[in-house]
Amino acid sequence: MRFRVEDVPSDPGDCPGARLHVVTGKGGTGKTTLAAAAAIALASGGRRTLLIEVEGRQGIAQLFGCPPLPYAERRVAVARGGGEVHALAVDVEDALLEYLQTVYHLGRARWALGKLGALDFVTTIAPGLRDVFLTGKICQALQAPQPDGARYDAVVVDAPPTGSVARFLNVNEQVAGLARVGPVRDQAESIMEVLRSGQTTVHIVTLLEEMPTQETVDVVTELRGIGLPVGEVLINMVRKPVLHAGDLIQAQSRQLPRAEIATGLAAAGLPTSAAVVEALIGEAVDAADRVALEAAERAALASLGLPTYELPWLAEGIDLGGLYELAAALTDQGLGVSGP
Repeated sequence: MRFRVEDVPSDPGDCPGARLHVVTGKGGTGKTTLAAAAAIALASGGRRTLLIEVEGRQGIAQLFGCPPLPYAERRVAVARGGGEVHALAVDVEDALLEYLQTVYHLGRARWALGKLGALDFVTTIAPGLRDVFLTGKICQALQAPQPDGARYDAVVVDAPPTGSVARFLNVNEQVAGLARVGPVRDQAESIMEVLRSGQTTVHIVTLLEEMPTQETVDVVTELRGIGLPVGEVLINMVRKPVLHAGDLIQAQSRQLPRAEIATGLAAAGLPTSAAVVEALIGEAVDAADRVALEAAERAALASLGLPTYELPWLAEGIDLGGLYELAAALTDQGLGVSGP
């Protein structure tokens, strides 16, 4: 099964030419949530997107409040302007059996192989094959026409986290010691041709915190090192400042006026004891320190030279309405605003 770059039409959207949007991020940053929001944003204006999950967690189904996704594409949402979001959970065993059927035409024998534990046997001998089958299914979904003959305008992948995404995508390296010729090698090379082309972009989800920022810097360096295109940095859970500029400066310098704070508390009918005043000052100082930390992390992310989008922290948590709110924020900042 060979994938040709020329078979994939381009999309002059926010990432010129990109139709395959791979979303990664450190665990806990909201990677799956923003992959889902990106799929909604990219479907706006009557387009159709496919959201793919590869980790077997059924996180997409939970976000959209639908039953667990089968190894088949299912519509899970509509977008602004009549667009559609479809979703697919790629099961590695089904991907292996589909590959065997496509390449070797095994017919019913492929199901017997499944029952005999072919997947465990193959991936134990060559663990990298698992990623070849998964990324191969992604490329197939990118190119395969739908019943009406049209291809998806965009495919969004909820990929593995930053610590393993480069290995997941670099399938040529995965099979280097396994197959120098043959269908597996051909498959890996054709996958890499798509992934390294202008058809693909990798987005990194992060937070304005030290560890996620450092992992973002590291994975951008790693992806660039293996020739994979990096798109945007998606800064998630950004909170609005709670202090005005003047108060912020005073809090950072630890010079907040206690008397004025007590007067303000009294005017509001609240306790004015020293303990209450000191507690409020402590909160203000913590907020100021947080702003300073976020400024440092923003500077580190800016040094990457990549576009950055900021997504708000949603106090009510993430539900379907929250997904649409995040999708709107991505659209407002430029993701998917141009039609195919």
